[in-house]
Amino acid sequence: MIRIHTAVAAALLALSPGAFAFHCPADMKKIDAALAKNPKLSAAQMAEVKKLRADGEALHKAGKHQESVDTLAKAMQILDIK
Repeated sequence: MIRIHTAVAAALLALSPGAFAFHCPADMKKIDAALAKNPKLSAAQMAEVKKLRADGEALHKAGKHQESVDTLAKAMQILDIK
């Protein structure tokens, strides 16, 4: 009985594209919220955050979720988002 439940759960997980979407959209929202508060960053830091944010979204849309998460994490680090 447990094997059947495990097999069904595994099959549903494998068929669910959202299961692998990581948390890219949540990270993008956090970055957007931080940017809306006009953080005290240098012009170079602000440009870097905006570039990383855009690159992270592009990677997410391309299905490269781990790369997107890694890229967005760099922007979040500059913004000191935990």
